[in-house]
Amino acid sequence: MTNAVMVDVSGNQIHGLPENIGKILPHMEYLDLSSNAFEQDLLPSIGDMKNLQVLDLSYNNFSGEIPKELIVGCNDLRVLMLSGNKLHGQIFPMLYNLTQLRVLQLRNNYFSGNLSNVKAKGRVLGNLALLDIGYYFMTGNIGSWIGNVTYLDILVMRSNYLEGQFQCEGISRSVYYLDLSHNLLSAPLPSCPRLQHLHLQGNRYSGSISEAFLNTSQLLVLNLRDNNLSGSIPGIIGLLTSLKVLLLSQNLLSGLIPEELCELKQISMMDLSLNSFSGSIPRCFQGIRFGKIEPRYLDLDISHEKVSSEWDYTTYFRYGTLKKDYVLHSTTEQSVTNVEVDFLTKHRSNTYKGGILNFMSGLDLSCNKLSGRIPYEPGNLAWIHALNLSYNHLTGPIPESFSNLTQIESLDLSHNMLSGELPSLLINLYFLEVFSVAYNNLSGRIPDMKAQFGTFDRSSYEGNQYLCGQPLNENCSIVSPHPLIKFVDQSKEKWYSIDPVFFSVTFSTTYIIFFLTSIIILYLNPYWRRRWFNFFENRIYYPAYDFISSIVHKACAKLYW
Repeated sequence: MTNAVMVDVSGNQIHGLPENIGKILPHMEYLDLSSNAFEQDLLPSIGDMKNLQVLDLSYNNFSGEIPKELIVGCNDLRVLMLSGNKLHGQIFPMLYNLTQLRVLQLRNNYFSGNLSNVKAKGRVLGNLALLDIGYYFMTGNIGSWIGNVTYLDILVMRSNYLEGQFQCEGISRSVYYLDLSHNLLSAPLPSCPRLQHLHLQGNRYSGSISEAFLNTSQLLVLNLRDNNLSGSIPGIIGLLTSLKVLLLSQNLLSGLIPEELCELKQISMMDLSLNSFSGSIPRCFQGIRFGKIEPRYLDLDISHEKVSSEWDYTTYFRYGTLKKDYVLHSTTEQSVTNVEVDFLTKHRSNTYKGGILNFMSGLDLSCNKLSGRIPYEPGNLAWIHALNLSYNHLTGPIPESFSNLTQIESLDLSHNMLSGELPSLLINLYFLEVFSVAYNNLSGRIPDMKAQFGTFDRSSYEGNQYLCGQPLNENCSIVSPHPLIKFVDQSKEKWYSIDPVFFSVTFSTTYIIFFLTSIIILYLNPYWRRRWFNFFENRIYYPAYDFISSIVHKACAKLYW
């Protein structure tokens, strides 16, 4: 195989790499050893592959430092992927000789360093189209460094210890994907009018969401979860007409849910949970497509053409929040990026990525302070797959229109104050996998245990005292009627009951406290004491004396006659 130029043994259980691998395959241009069981140090012999352009060693157990022979000998590398190993050391100073590098993936290793010491020396950072140093041990102030990166398309620096204030003015005009999640970044939120994917989850952003931050028309994914943002959602958010994913959960946002959100016609997933939103659920949500497929909106993928060199191989790799295919032709490099989104559904957090995002849809308004009735309009979202309205203060019946949610897989209405009966037509929701109406005030018979409803146990209905039927133990023939129903059917009877012992104790206690308080006030304040005695004499004592005297006088006169 000494003349081989491309070897792909990825996705196996290979655990031994010959020490003279570079001598065996001296003409190698594309080497993919990813997702195997290698546990040894990286071999200096790889540096003997002078023509190597693509090297993928990700998701093994390689350890040690990057050998200098690899950097010096393979100075024509375009793609270097080392994620998911146990490599350590200071890697950036070594990489400055790789001036042809276009893709650098280092996440999930033990590399360390300070961001302020990473310079664009040798133009290595300046030539990168993709840089992923997520799940790293990188520290430093991001504001003083970001200007070193001038030609990036994709920048992933999630789960580090980066501090400071990030400003979009310092990054390349070509950057369309930015992931700075789970760092120590602070306010204000950056204004990034050119970005299409912005992930700032799990930082220290506080204060309100400014209109300047939302001043972009290209945004497709906005993730601000798990920060300390407060105030209301600005109405200008309705101008983000291309937005497909909006994630604002686990903040301190409050106020009404703005109806401007209904202008986001292309939204597939919206998560406003774990905030303090109040008021009612907007009726206009039915105008959002929430997964309804239209031919021109089938794809979240974004294509870019870049000038490349003379090679004609295809490499496919994943990293964290991105999946990227590189199709490298003789004159053109076309990159297609598929986004990953985490969304809580079916009582667990699921990751949806790539083409599946074209079909997944959901609305999560749980853990807020929403009140009023559930409008019937959300029942017209026939394409939605997940709807969560739990842990609010919603009242009234479950709309019968919910039987129109023919594609729904997860429906959670638990921990509210809903009343009335369960609509029997819900049994037609054949794709329903998770269903909960627990801890409400529902009454009547549970739908027959047929189709999907035959898979739900008592936990889906518990906390509703007046529900009966299987899988609960309450027999519908002997269960006591709901008090509100009794009030309607038997209007002559009182629907409430009073505990006489409790009433007597509370009344007596209140009377004694009032009497003693009056005595104390009159004893301590002589002015009010005089006023009270004068009032008693003039309004009570003398009129009563005259009244009683007249009665006695009349009685005596009558007896006399």
